[in-house]
Amino acid sequence: MQEQFLAQAQQQVNAPDIAYGAIAPVLIVLGFACLSVLVEAFVAKERRWGLQIGVAAAAIVLAGASLAAFISSNDAAGGPTGKTGVTTLAGAVSVDKPALFLWGTLLALGVLALLLIADRTVGGDMQTEVFPLFLFALGGMMVFCAANNLLTMFIALEVLSLPLYLMCGLARKRRLISQEAAVKYFLLGAFASAFFLYGLALLYGYAGSVKLADIATAAVGTDRSDTLLFGGLGLLVVGLLFKGSVGPFHTWTPDVYQGAPTSVTAFMAACTKVAAFGGILRVLTVAFQSTQWEWRGVLWGVAIASMAIGAIFGLTQTDVKRMIAYSSVAHAGFLLVGAIAMNTDGLSSTLFYLLAYGFTTIASFGVISLVRSGSGEATDLSQWAGLAKRSPLLAGVFTFLLLALAGIPLTSGFIGKLVVFSAALRDGMAPLVVIALVFSAVAAFFYLRVVALMYFGEPAEDGPTVSVPGAFTTVAITLGTFVTLLLGVLPGFVLNWASSGGFLS
Repeated sequence: MQEQFLAQAQQQVNAPDIAYGAIAPVLIVLGFACLSVLVEAFVAKERRWGLQIGVAAAAIVLAGASLAAFISSNDAAGGPTGKTGVTTLAGAVSVDKPALFLWGTLLALGVLALLLIADRTVGGDMQTEVFPLFLFALGGMMVFCAANNLLTMFIALEVLSLPLYLMCGLARKRRLISQEAAVKYFLLGAFASAFFLYGLALLYGYAGSVKLADIATAAVGTDRSDTLLFGGLGLLVVGLLFKGSVGPFHTWTPDVYQGAPTSVTAFMAACTKVAAFGGILRVLTVAFQSTQWEWRGVLWGVAIASMAIGAIFGLTQTDVKRMIAYSSVAHAGFLLVGAIAMNTDGLSSTLFYLLAYGFTTIASFGVISLVRSGSGEATDLSQWAGLAKRSPLLAGVFTFLLLALAGIPLTSGFIGKLVVFSAALRDGMAPLVVIALVFSAVAAFFYLRVVALMYFGEPAEDGPTVSVPGAFTTVAITLGTFVTLLLGVLPGFVLNWASSGGFLS
């Protein structure tokens, strides 16, 4: 009897097939994150900084190399277009073309964020504990983008969120406001995670499975009540929109962006948005595309609310970091326009927008970190008056980045908005595009206000100085600005890569 029971148990519990080549980038990042913890625990303090930077840089470089190798072999096997890729870990992770693009985006943005963080830690602004937290958050973001069932997505959400909560409180020179930001982010993030988990439970009750493909199958034809389906979707989307700083679920964003160390804010603003919208795109496309007529109108309203909140409240801000935070809320609304287009162009344009926005945002926060007063970073707008007279080069770079955020031609921001709005028009969402254009024009005003202040304002005698940037910060700002220009002039390669395939279920 015992032998029969053991034989049945062995039959039922089979180890899943694992495509190690496909998930190697994630394994490398998380493996080096564990190594970074050991460095923090056992290496002497005076040697820790250099080793931690080396470990984090090696993680990103090796992950990028393994990603490039997999993309090359995948294209050779399946061709450059179509839904090529692999689903592994018992269907829990789909390494498809959008996931590969998002992974590449996260690693590229991770390099720039790491450079900013490295300069801030050498100056004593943060502890070296930030490096393992950075790698764990980056690994969680990569899993989140590729998660093919809701339980894996929830675990990835916690893996990326918990390190971010801690990173927000690591500022030494502004300890009180930094820790306040961390607590706010943690408390509101816990609520958002609860919404996500409750939505997951309702969808499991509806479909009998947490797999996105099974939920899609149940949504097409079942005799169960749709209350569970749409109740679960609503709660699930609230959790996702919170992570993406989409209004009206954005309330954490201004306070956390302002209070967190600026290099951490840059990492959050760029990479968390990539991960969040990667998850939104996958969930809506794979699991709920057949029911889009039921939920699409609601997301229209959410997109309009996000654009309105970001554009209108951005006009009233007197702090540069809070202004960029509301700019992030407005951009989240623009991204949602592409995400709900539910066609191939909508997917590719949203992916392109995420990449373009990420580089511009990290470079912008890099510039903000250089304008300093005696008490630290000078983020009050009045302190930026006449900055062009003190540092014409820095003012010129920041002006270009602000114009990119506003969507002015010859910048990546213009191309991003163009392709997103074009995809929405092709999907019959002309009224939403008109509203988005109006709020885009409104948002441009508070960017131009900063430009006018820098060039036409009179600098105060005791105004802030522009600190000499460290080598890492210089490289990060230069790369971010260069990519912003390059994608505005020659976007074809990235657009082709973004449109090379769809999601696997």
